[in-house]
Amino acid sequence: MPLFFRKRKPSEEARKRLEYQMCLAKEAGADDILDISKCELSEIPFGAFATCKVLQKKVLIVHTNHLTSLLPKSCSLLSLATIKVLDLHDNQLTALPEDMGQLTALQVLNVEKNQLTHLPRSIGNLLQLQTLNVKDNKLKELPDTLGELRSLRTLDISGNEVRRLPQILAHVRTLETLSLDALSMVYPPPEVCAAGVASVQQFLCRESGLEYYPPSQYLLPVLEQDGAENSQDSPDGPINRFSREEAEWQNRFSDYEKRKEQKMLEKLEFERRLDLGQREHAELLQQSYSHKDEILQSVKQEQTRLEQGLSERQRCLDAERQQLREQLKQTEQSIASRIQRLLQDNQRQKKSSEILKSLENERIRMEQLMSITQEETENLRQREIASAMQQMLTESCKSRLIQMAYESQRQSLVQQACSSMAEMDKRFQQILSWQQMDQSKAISQILQESVMQKAAFEALQVKKDLAHRQIRNQIRLIETELLQLTQLELKRKSLDTETLQEMISEQRWALSSLLQQLLKEKRQREEELHDILVELEAKSETKQENYWLIQYQRLLNQKPLSLKLQEEGLQRQLVALLVELSAEHYLPIFAHHRISLDMLSRMSPGDLAKVGVSEAGLQHEILRRARDLADAARVQPELEPPKGEVPDVLEPPAAPQEPPETVRPSAPPEELDMATSECVVCLEREAQMVFLACGHVCCCQQCCQPLRTCPLCRQEISQRLRIYHSS
Repeated sequence: MPLFFRKRKPSEEARKRLEYQMCLAKEAGADDILDISKCELSEIPFGAFATCKVLQKKVLIVHTNHLTSLLPKSCSLLSLATIKVLDLHDNQLTALPEDMGQLTALQVLNVEKNQLTHLPRSIGNLLQLQTLNVKDNKLKELPDTLGELRSLRTLDISGNEVRRLPQILAHVRTLETLSLDALSMVYPPPEVCAAGVASVQQFLCRESGLEYYPPSQYLLPVLEQDGAENSQDSPDGPINRFSREEAEWQNRFSDYEKRKEQKMLEKLEFERRLDLGQREHAELLQQSYSHKDEILQSVKQEQTRLEQGLSERQRCLDAERQQLREQLKQTEQSIASRIQRLLQDNQRQKKSSEILKSLENERIRMEQLMSITQEETENLRQREIASAMQQMLTESCKSRLIQMAYESQRQSLVQQACSSMAEMDKRFQQILSWQQMDQSKAISQILQESVMQKAAFEALQVKKDLAHRQIRNQIRLIETELLQLTQLELKRKSLDTETLQEMISEQRWALSSLLQQLLKEKRQREEELHDILVELEAKSETKQENYWLIQYQRLLNQKPLSLKLQEEGLQRQLVALLVELSAEHYLPIFAHHRISLDMLSRMSPGDLAKVGVSEAGLQHEILRRARDLADAARVQPELEPPKGEVPDVLEPPAAPQEPPETVRPSAPPEELDMATSECVVCLEREAQMVFLACGHVCCCQQCCQPLRTCPLCRQEISQRLRIYHSS
């Protein structure tokens, strides 16, 4: 424990208190007291010794500190020669200096609540010591030199391990108060110690062969003398000694009266001078007060003017702050609403069993595609399909090249894979050579190589797949929401506001979890499509010519689901309504039950629930819009198409022209534009990476490579996802 306090540094408050007390002791007119208590000191500073020596201080108070030693290095106890009161209680002292007897003027020594195990023998030289307090220490015995303290009046040794009093303590005739643990004493016996200090002194005098006298006969010299003098017990009787001492003290008393009278005269002179000085001081104070009133009046006027300006400025700032808070609140509510709807859409798609049926139907349809008829072989448009395959392969290779370059760069930082980079350079050169080839050569190569035809068919199959497109749309929506949430969180931090911070964090975590789930579903769907492709390849005829070209042409000629449903009898406005509400997965249900807009306008939410639409909010929205469309159709019947009109069948495109993937969230379209945010690391490039599992979008591709934790929330990065912004 002493080592702990030695290494501990004083606090700022303790350091300021020490400086204040040292300055106060050095001021002119200061008293004879130096108080550096409660300053968390591990040793008495050198300046305290110098101050006591130069200014002749008489009282040194150092209690309630962490002292382990009274005398630091390069200091001497002679600097404290004028000290009469030394208070060291409540410290960590284990011993007092051996030359403690040099403090010959010391009258009071308080070392209570320390760790003292012994007292120095030189303590007997403190002839003027009247009070010695060693309470609550670890003393086991008292030194024999304690009997030389002929002025000692109070001794407290309680709370120690002392069991025996030195017999020489009988020579201390001035002892009035003795505090000890009477029940634990061995010498004198406990009953003697419990009887009081007079009983203890009588016992020690009998043991020493001395005659006991009460302390009152020895206190007068102690109270009046300027310095302690050694006195011996007179061999003559107490009567002769008392008469001699009485005459001696009468002489001293007369001298004391003379000195007292002289002091009184000096006091009167001092009071006269003090009165004169007080009058002069009062006049100066009056002048100072008048001048101070003038200054205060001017300061008050200036302060009033400043307060008015500050209050006006504060009102403006409060108004701006309130406006910003309202904007933030509206933005948060809008984002929360969009996130809630996204979660509802995802839950709705999970619960829908129609998706499984449509996937099974699609699988059956893909098996039917394996059989190639003679008519399709004759009608094969080889040049046109080859050109479309060439464009598809070019786009697919470009996207794969970008993704492979990103993965290669990421792996090179960790594994230093030179071979992977060489392979990537080789593929890159191959793609460049393909781009530089003549159009006719590329088409003829595609017609000759079935591997390239198969790759083009696989790319178009993934692009045309409805489930894969829905997953991509949802991933794009979630990436947009995560980017907006990150921008909102950065804006809130810049405004230094913590309102609804937990709600934003919960929304971000929910979106990141949903994004991970969608990425998993995307990989599963791609694996299913690849299995279908492998199955097609296994069941294809070995000698079938242009097998993959025919499959590619079939996929191009395939009509979208919405067009098929319109041909089957669903109204175009009903299809557009479901697509607008992101409920296109319910199109097979509406087609199966042959529901029209007129029927839908007369249905209730319970009827839709029976059909299979389980979401309450979606039920009310579908019914409301259907009634609006039905009312508009009754008001303007000429706007509806004739009943026998059949929509034109679209001709298959020459290249893979996928219908635009319209992202239709539940929030207003203008708020879903892909926002841009700068990288929080370099502050130059655009933020392009999504960190999982926290969901922050705050870094560009270059700066995210060496990062292991998110710069915003310090969460560990388990996965990085690149955002590709399309025009």
